[in-house]
Amino acid sequence: MPKPQSDVICDTCGKVTMTSSIRGYASVLAAAVLWASSGTASKALFLSGITPFQLVQIRVTLAAAALGLMLGLFAPRLLKIRAADTISFWILGGALLAMVQFTYLFTISKMPVATAVLIQYTSPAMVALYSMCFWGERPTAQKVAALILSLLGCYLVVGGYAMSLLRMNMVGAATGLASAVFFAAYSLFGERRMHRYGPWTVSFYAFLFAAVTWNVFETPFHFIWAGYSTTQWGYILYIAIMGTLLPFGLFFVGVNHIRSTRASITSTAEPISAGFMAYVFLGETLEPLQLLGGALVVAAIVLLQIRKERIELAPESVRPRPEAV
Repeated sequence: MPKPQSDVICDTCGKVTMTSSIRGYASVLAAAVLWASSGTASKALFLSGITPFQLVQIRVTLAAAALGLMLGLFAPRLLKIRAADTISFWILGGALLAMVQFTYLFTISKMPVATAVLIQYTSPAMVALYSMCFWGERPTAQKVAALILSLLGCYLVVGGYAMSLLRMNMVGAATGLASAVFFAAYSLFGERRMHRYGPWTVSFYAFLFAAVTWNVFETPFHFIWAGYSTTQWGYILYIAIMGTLLPFGLFFVGVNHIRSTRASITSTAEPISAGFMAYVFLGETLEPLQLLGGALVVAAIVLLQIRKERIELAPESVRPRPEAV
């Protein structure tokens, strides 16, 4: 993946306002909360007999259909892309997002959700290292410290200190690491696409091509006549909209304003959200080390915002205005 450059000359490059930055962090935090709320629903569907293959196909197909309908009704201009960009959108959605979805869901079908989340959140380190090594992003002490705090915080929040690596499902661990790699690549490649297109355009075509991929590998639209129960459909619709369409779209809105490294680190708020929801709605207790982990993640997110540095090449700042495309 080459070092990102704007597709056009833009006289506002690198100028991201404080309001824009806040919007970016808020979008990623909202995405993290929504992702946290959908993991348990996915696990419930697996226990009811739905396979990871089937759930991936359903969630990306319904997400693409719903987002496409909304954009077609309210913002049809966002559906326009250049024919030359079709291949890059297929890579983003048909390859990367399709594999992100499958590897993550397969992982949580093989091991506890907390363990899967812990492995998944090695992806911010991958994003940061790639951005700093190949995209020339500055490895400031602030960002490095925030990355370390967020990873350590995730480890504590999900109870990593109580997990036995020797008893871990090795197939699940392998697909979990693969999911982290695919998500890092998806974040970086999606950021590159947003140098020309807005986050909801990029999200729609990612969902669309992911849906095409999974309707090729699985019986097309099998879920329509599969005979799922009302309860299963409730979980399915929640996962498709609240666990897929909105959080993945909001994550790209965040990347649009604050770039992939900051967005990925901020998204580690997901396990904190999951733990808090379990405490409030399920009556689960949080151990002192888990509370400490939550505090570390919050500290990482705050640390990213203490020193207001210019966010060079944020997609919002280098993308041409609609009339200039």
